[in-house]
Amino acid sequence: MIVYRASALDLTPKRPEHVLLIAEVVSPGSETTDRKLKLVDYAVAGIEHYWRVEEAGTGVPVVFTYLLDPSGPIYRATEIFTGVVKATVPFAVEIDLQR
Repeated sequence: MIVYRASALDLTPKRPEHVLLIAEVVSPGSETTDRKLKLVDYAVAGIEHYWRVEEAGTGVPVVFTYLLDPSGPIYRATEIFTGVVKATVPFAVEIDLQR
């Protein structure tokens, strides 16, 4: 999922600086790509927020959130949500992952 900044909605083509958040769902076979490679790629592109969604052993999704470090193109882990996402950054949202 890609969330664009409101100021970029009418712009075409979309560019990395227009992206506020990227959320990836990890699937079998994409674990390494989503956990390691995309963290680097999106950080270098300047995407401020990255969320990774994985299914826990219990079957309940877990969301790992990351924020771009202003000192360099790397992400810092921020929050981990299980069952319900109640995020305030980059915007207020509540998502029930069990539905």
